Amino acid sequence: MIEEPPILTIKNKMRRPSEAQIAAFQGVPTGFVVDALMGGGALSRAIQPVGNGQDIRCIAAGPALTADCGPADILATLASLKFIQPGDMVVAAFAAHQGCAAAGDRVIGMMKNCGAAGFVTDGPVRDYAGVVAAGLPVWCSGLTPASPFSKGPGSVGFPVQIGGQEVETGDMVIADRDGVVIVPFERIDDIIAKLQHVTEIENQLDAEVADGLKVPDAIAALLASDEVEYGD
Repeated sequence: MIEEPPILTIKNKMRRPSEAQIAAFQGVPTGFVVDALMGGGALSRAIQPVGNGQDIRCIAAGPALTADCGPADILATLASLKFIQPGDMVVAAFAAHQGCAAAGDRVIGMMKNCGAAGFVTDGPVRDYAGVVAAGLPVWCSGLTPASPFSKGPGSVGFPVQIGGQEVETGDMVIADRDGVVIVPFERIDDIIAKLQHVTEIENQLDAEVADGLKVPDAIAALLASDEVEYGD
């Protein structure tokens, strides 16, 4: 390479959903959001609530603030602290590196102090007791005591690849005990509208199951139709 890359690259203008859009996703189960996305949007199941959500209430929703770190380095995550707005979900791509932590309790505590709603990474974290004490919801690939570097290069605010999805700053991040789902910025209003319909269907099915439903009508009709063949 003729020139060394900059240690950090920061996006000048970072888009963000409106407060009404952000509010529309609060408390919505991730499964409902996936259904509204027609089965899409979920990050890899390797990214789970820290400690299986036993000691921290891992439920959060907010706009993504992305940090592209690369393996074993957290300089971009440290730089992202300066740009956190209240309610942001910091999404740190660690290239799925598992050899050291993508953050520890002090970094996570600083995110909390800056007003972040949660932290999502495809790497592990460290200092579990301190993470619990900080109280910030965290989704990660597990735990490790190994320390990362903070030398870069890295970027803040640009698209990242994480958990099988591309995430851009301003996308909505919805996360709970089941995992993490991403709603692209351009689809936020569309998904908000679809969520009302999904919620109505889910509530109706819940009521039917509570009333004793054993086999859905559509399945019973299919099994009785000529589209199913029975044999020995």
